[in-house]
Amino acid sequence: MSQLFTPITLSGLTLPNRVVVAPMCQYSAVDGRAQDWHTQHYGALAASGPGMIVLEATGVTPEGRISPACLSLSDDATEQALTDLVRRLKSFGNSRIAIQLGHAGRKGAAAAPWEGGGPAANGWQTLSPSAIPFDAGWPAPQALDEAGLARLRTAFADAAKRALRAGFDAIEVHSAHGYLLHQFLSPLANQRTDNYGGSLENRMRFPLEIIAAMRAVWPQGKPLGIRISATDWLDVGFTLDEAVIYAKAFTAQGIDYVCVSSGGVVAKAPIPVGPGYQTHLAEAIRQATGLPVRAVGLIATPEQAEAVVAEGKADMVAIGRGFLDNPRWVWHAAEKLGVEIPYANQYRFASNRFWPGAALARPREAAE
Repeated sequence: MSQLFTPITLSGLTLPNRVVVAPMCQYSAVDGRAQDWHTQHYGALAASGPGMIVLEATGVTPEGRISPACLSLSDDATEQALTDLVRRLKSFGNSRIAIQLGHAGRKGAAAAPWEGGGPAANGWQTLSPSAIPFDAGWPAPQALDEAGLARLRTAFADAAKRALRAGFDAIEVHSAHGYLLHQFLSPLANQRTDNYGGSLENRMRFPLEIIAAMRAVWPQGKPLGIRISATDWLDVGFTLDEAVIYAKAFTAQGIDYVCVSSGGVVAKAPIPVGPGYQTHLAEAIRQATGLPVRAVGLIATPEQAEAVVAEGKADMVAIGRGFLDNPRWVWHAAEKLGVEIPYANQYRFASNRFWPGAALARPREAAE
């Protein structure tokens, strides 16, 4: 029996299966507001039945966005746009809908990838623990002072309140990929000499304060998850051993699951990219904390995803580019693993269960 297609309960929320759409920036918002593109993109995925869809990184303030075309959840207009989007997505299927909330820090104000991905022409003053640019050619961020830290604690909590009103089933705190909370954790970006820099205890302080502020306003029984970079892949950066300590600390603060990724705090690091290259990090965090853990990173085939869960390396898998290439990844995985799952009535004839010739309509499979 497939373990990938068994339900899992996170806090009080049950996912129908363990396949998760990873948060992937669409760079298609206008003034932080979701647009028609988001409806068709996430709607197609919702109709296909993943256990959870995590909306892309969403800034808790306008300057917290990764790019000028990224989503925000910081005022009534952005909240209404996401409220409308969530309502539509929940009408398309049984997927649980989550949102990743974060702040880009010194990596904010970036151009879209197809525009070069460097600093945007219409950018803004970025913020970070220390005034250290992300890379050569990037502007120096402003080091956050006590007042700035207080504003951000409030902004994260306010965004969580807005996410609740918008109807999201879960929140995922973005503490990965070199964005603000990861910047505090990594000595590569954090060279403060106050209570928020230096020792790991100090470097964890602000991220843990953010988690506490969000947990205080996000109801028990609704999952509050987190995504982390478990290593910077550099000896002088944030390490897996430190990530384990961090994970134990945020588990004690009420985090309900963790998605384990890596890297991103510097532009160049020796990352050993390959199939499932981050899964061992997820396994280590799972063994250390007992939290439900999601693995991510070049998990592409149904057999590979099934093995990650069946072998106890992680409790869920997140698929990113695989869904961009094939929005029906879930259906095809279920067929390969011998599992029957619901189909949208409008698409029943794309299933071998309802029309034996369905596979012949897939040129890629026919070619194989």
